[in-house]
Amino acid sequence: MTARVDHAVTSGTFSLDGQTFDVDNNVWVIGDDRECVVLDAPHDVAAILALVGDRQVRAILATHGHDDHVRVAPELAEATGAPVLLHAADRVLWDMVHPHLPPNGELHDGQSIEVGGTTLRVLHTPGHSPGACSFHAPELGAVFTGDTLFAGGPGATGRSYSDFGTIVRSIRTRLLTLPAETVVHTGHGDDTTIGAEAPHLQEWLDRGH
Repeated sequence: MTARVDHAVTSGTFSLDGQTFDVDNNVWVIGDDRECVVLDAPHDVAAILALVGDRQVRAILATHGHDDHVRVAPELAEATGAPVLLHAADRVLWDMVHPHLPPNGELHDGQSIEVGGTTLRVLHTPGHSPGACSFHAPELGAVFTGDTLFAGGPGATGRSYSDFGTIVRSIRTRLLTLPAETVVHTGHGDDTTIGAEAPHLQEWLDRGH
């Protein structure tokens, strides 16, 4: 059985530094007909469960700890019995959302997560947040970048716990080194490819000064 990628968009808000914005978030589910993992749990448990169907959820993987990516993670974990995994460096952000409900485990750079006959490799890609992670699925020709890399450039770095130099370094050394044809599935908005974004690195650097 071949692993596949399923996708839904859920709508809600993002709040940090005393400001709140309306946002649409991508939810990605990777697996086969028997089992899957869920990337991010933003706003709507029912929409995510509809995407999962009757499959066993092996894990809920948080690309980072901002509230619009983890808001319903504990509820989803309760509904599925799956552990929520987050990079330790983003615990400070998680605790703003769920101060009394710690994640169930940690993500580590280089970690391999097996699901549905395919492998996701964890890439620590800080910058948008300290513990931001991307997930590379070589057999699927895809990388899931959360809010690190979008169609058109790096994720935002104008808020607390973010840094422009760090995100560009993460993109340059961890993402742009992937094959050019790799499809980039993002945390918000449309897909892109590594090859489409790589030529614009210098523009991003110029924009950051």
